Amino acid sequence: MPEGHTVHRLAHAFRELFGGQRLEVSSPQGRFADGAALLDGQVLVATEAHGKHLFLAFAPEGRDDVAVLAETAAAAPESPDAALHGDGVRWLRVHLGLYGSWRFAGDETFHAPHAIGAPRRRVGEEETAVALSPDEAFEDVEEVGADDGAGSAAARSGAEGEVVDAGRRSVRPGAATATATAAWRVPAPRGAVRVRLLGEHGVADLTGPTACEVVTADEKQAVHDRLGPDPLRADGDREAFVRGVRKRRRTVGELLMDQSVIAGVGNIYRAEALNRSRVHPLRLGQDVSVAKLRAIWDDLAVLMADGVTTGRIVTTRPEDRHDPEDRWYVYHRSGRPCLVCGTKVAEAPMAGRRLFWCPRCQRAPRP
Repeated sequence: MPEGHTVHRLAHAFRELFGGQRLEVSSPQGRFADGAALLDGQVLVATEAHGKHLFLAFAPEGRDDVAVLAETAAAAPESPDAALHGDGVRWLRVHLGLYGSWRFAGDETFHAPHAIGAPRRRVGEEETAVALSPDEAFEDVEEVGADDGAGSAAARSGAEGEVVDAGRRSVRPGAATATATAAWRVPAPRGAVRVRLLGEHGVADLTGPTACEVVTADEKQAVHDRLGPDPLRADGDREAFVRGVRKRRRTVGELLMDQSVIAGVGNIYRAEALNRSRVHPLRLGQDVSVAKLRAIWDDLAVLMADGVTTGRIVTTRPEDRHDPEDRWYVYHRSGRPCLVCGTKVAEAPMAGRRLFWCPRCQRAPRP
């Protein structure tokens, strides 16, 4: 499942690739036909992410202030203008879950520095613009899957929620020619496409999401209300996170994956943040000090922001790397030496997910 930084990158991508454009919205699969009909022909005026939820705001093209809405939302992407909660504005809510993915394709002008999606083409584990012909645009795309199990997509790739753009070309701004733009053909939908967003220069296809629905402003707010604070949002509340952890008699390893306690943290960030803070995942949340929880939040905010910037999850400090590929301290390193102390990394299941920690660096709580 993509972690929160990937969803924030998706919000940036949709804003840069489709913001302010009138979009054709369809459901080639048919399961989202009614929702697509509500959004078809409207303008994408804002994008937002909270944890692992992506929100795209649409307003009627004929609305007098639609351009102002788009400009205002672009200026403050994490705090959409109150006007976006008015009449005529609808939100597309998407949660990718374990198997959802976005595919992108477009002409020579379809480029943006933050354009990513859950589908990926591995190129040295970096996010890299891959130049593809229209016929190749949706070929050989690796889907995001669970990080557990030898056959899963994340296990094969070695990363969870780390993506590489497929089906688009990156060029210098202004370098595209009319001939190149005219040569682009919209590719046929590949697989069970729940929703297709088609703009003037590109297309985005969504397959296999856990949630894909059109919601009102009030329904959108209800989603926010049930989510915990997000370290990547301007309104992320560190003290709410601290209170949420300390009032529960559950392990901190479980609580960091509870989206009502902290939104956007997945299995990699959970394992790595606990290791970096030297907290054992089986310690009860109420037994972790306020100072330690504040430090975990601050560390996650920095690590996840770096993930938004680079598209990669790298949690190791330069001085601890024995090899350039040593990107994580404990995640997916069970049985291998801890990068800090050399003790073999331990692994155990927790709430259906794989849990990793160093028995020496992260001392077990007393019985």
